[in-house]
Amino acid sequence: MTDGGLVAVVTFVLSIGALWVGADAFVSSAAGVARRFGLSELVVGLTVVAMGTSAPEAAVSIDAALVGNGDIAVANVVGSNLFNVGIVLGGVAAVVGVRSSSRMVRRDGIAMILSTVLLLALLWDVRLSRFDGVVLLVAFVGYLVVLFARPDESVQETPTDEREATWQTALLLLGGLGAVVVGAQFLVESAVFIAEAAGLSEWVIGETIVAVGTSTPEIAASVAAARKGMGDIAAGNLIGSNVFNALLVLGITSTLTPIEVAEPAVGTTVWLLGLCVLTAAFLGTNGKLGRLEGAVLVGINMSRWILDVF
Repeated sequence: MTDGGLVAVVTFVLSIGALWVGADAFVSSAAGVARRFGLSELVVGLTVVAMGTSAPEAAVSIDAALVGNGDIAVANVVGSNLFNVGIVLGGVAAVVGVRSSSRMVRRDGIAMILSTVLLLALLWDVRLSRFDGVVLLVAFVGYLVVLFARPDESVQETPTDEREATWQTALLLLGGLGAVVVGAQFLVESAVFIAEAAGLSEWVIGETIVAVGTSTPEIAASVAAARKGMGDIAAGNLIGSNVFNALLVLGITSTLTPIEVAEPAVGTTVWLLGLCVLTAAFLGTNGKLGRLEGAVLVGINMSRWILDVF
């Protein structure tokens, strides 16, 4: 390996670390600020935390699109969504099983499928225009309207010691966001260098390595929830993140600048749609995602990676 290649690999790893630490700090501090203003845990979870765990995907995709790496911008989101349901959710289910609710399947499961259908339709001409970006953002607003149309959690009184949003909290919020933005920039640059050196396409690198790197907040949150016996929270986090990634992240990205992608984008998104449908079907069966079903999801996603790389 050349000196340049070694530097790129080290930069790539450090960038992933910056994304993880930055997203964690951003989510923690933002949730604290939200509670300071008396927002319910439902509102915090569906907005602040969900957007926070999608911050690495947003930062990487926006940065990649602005510098002309459209394949990485879209592959990062599609690959992250594949990784979320195929490896993370499937892996958690394969180890401990994941409980689900009919509300999760009917609302969030269907939203995940429909958001993927919309993304596939807009990607069919292997590009995302500014108009496409606006369509995705409008769909995202519609999803939020559905979420808050029938709130299922009331605002809870916040302890006095949590009401004071100190300057340390604000500093942590800005520092976390800064780490995510800077980490994303170096992640994209090092990923492009590695792709060129290894003879791999930007799409493959974006769909696999970059996608895994930007999914680290979802991994951390889901594993932590599963360890505490809250598999339903793990599933909800991952399904919600997929909707945010497809509609909000790519909506903002393509509104800022049109994106041209390679032909594999369509085929991989079709694969993602099939995996989303299968995941929703599994979650709707007997109110849980069993170990065998989880193993099937992992196997399907690993097969996709093998097909893309080789």
